[in-house]
Amino acid sequence: MSRSRRRNGDRRWSQRRRSPARRWLDYGLTIALFALLALLVARLDAVNTRTEQGMARIVDGDSIELGGQRVRLRGIDAPEYRQNCTREGTEFACGRESRNALLRLTQNKTVVCSGWRNDQYGRLLGDCTADGIDLNRTQVEAGWAVAYGDFEREEAAARAAGRGVWAGEFERPRHWRDRQGGQPEPEHDVLAGIGDWLRQLFRFW
Repeated sequence: MSRSRRRNGDRRWSQRRRSPARRWLDYGLTIALFALLALLVARLDAVNTRTEQGMARIVDGDSIELGGQRVRLRGIDAPEYRQNCTREGTEFACGRESRNALLRLTQNKTVVCSGWRNDQYGRLLGDCTADGIDLNRTQVEAGWAVAYGDFEREEAAARAAGRGVWAGEFERPRHWRDRQGGQPEPEHDVLAGIGDWLRQLFRFW
């Protein structure tokens, strides 16, 4: 018998001898995985989505108060209330116009916001509607907010059409806040959401 044949035969014999142990290892890993999943599911009840609804008080173009709960519209960033932009060479109060746009969308309507994350100021990061109108998406589509972890397509469409702040020149709200000495705020993207989810989950461990 050649050396290569003996080596192949030894390998097959070794695999047959180890196969029961490997099967038990596979069983053990599977049981451990299911146990971990069961534990995670049991903990998920502590990370419930919260829902607030009622008549909203508009703070600025991406922030409202609803039933005593401060809500930051998730995935968007609107000009700050005191922020100015430029249109046709003239400054205008884009922060106020953004707030007014959100006010018109919500006036005399029932606003519903859902979310499970809080931002660094303790505000609920919410997806909000007013009588079925998606407020987060509509603010970006109208050009009165920019994408901030979501709604990139809506921003691109508003920019191409020259709507809202895209009709002229403006400074990204996050950069304007930086110049004013504001606290940096992370974008509301998927990666940040996973990090928040894990922190929320293990807070109740």
